[in-house]
Amino acid sequence: MFEGEKTRIFWIGLVILGLSSISLFTILWYTVIASQFGYWNWRYLVPPIAGPVVFILIGLYMMKSGAKKEKRETPGSTKLL
Repeated sequence: MFEGEKTRIFWIGLVILGLSSISLFTILWYTVIASQFGYWNWRYLVPPIAGPVVFILIGLYMMKSGAKKEKRETPGSTKLL
């Protein structure tokens, strides 16, 4: 999926993807645990959950656009002089 040379944009996207995934998992984990002990109002959780999801999509896009494709020569293509 991410073949070729990895540029700086790729690595920044990877860091954004990792941090947003960890924060989304943390928010959802505490939400599940907190909901077991009492009433939890879900409308206050929309911004903290939607934010990491948007950053996950941004990170994936940056990773996709930051991988430069390497030029490969096919085995049968030889130049004749």
